[in-house]
Amino acid sequence: MSKSRLDRFLIACNNSHQRAQDLYNANLKVAESFYSILNIFEIFLRNRINEELSLYFNDPAWIINEKNGFMSDLSLSHSNFFLKNEIYKAENKIKRQKKTITSGLVIAEQSFSFWTSLYDTHHYKLLSGSIIHCFPNKPNTIQRKQINGILNEIRAFRNRVYHNEPICFSANDICFNKAKKIRKDIYNILNWMDPDIVIYAGKFDNIQNNIREALLI
Repeated sequence: MSKSRLDRFLIACNNSHQRAQDLYNANLKVAESFYSILNIFEIFLRNRINEELSLYFNDPAWIINEKNGFMSDLSLSHSNFFLKNEIYKAENKIKRQKKTITSGLVIAEQSFSFWTSLYDTHHYKLLSGSIIHCFPNKPNTIQRKQINGILNEIRAFRNRVYHNEPICFSANDICFNKAKKIRKDIYNILNWMDPDIVIYAGKFDNIQNNIREALLI
């Protein structure tokens, strides 16, 4: 570990090297337990959005064909046409692999930020708000703004997990409240899409047990 990384664990553990190592290991264990849940969340969200936009455009290949549609709208110039450029990157990668470009392969190549960005105001308006229907079970009080905020928080947390950043701190204190909140938010959104997904995801979820063990350090 780098000194800056280790120091944060030492400070939280009153300079005990053994406790710091134990906390570091516990942090990794909690982060690891998020992998399956985040993976399920990303796949189901992606597929649900794809289903909705396939209906909206009446085109199962919308993700390819809309490069010259809403993704090229001049209002998106301030974002450097992020969506369109991501599609081109995916298509070029598929070509380099000497594969046939299909909507399925292009969809699989898109990052989580591609899907969450569709709930940003500039994209959402161009889609006439159609993707709000991805969440048929959401409360009436929950609209685009709230969903967008939750998705961005999940995405930021996901990036911390995938980039091996600690998720066990609040300032210099040992705290997993953020991890607990993200877990709750993930399950809320899964439930708004389809309650059966919650049951499925629960089969792979050991997050709370690992947090309880970590807090005993």
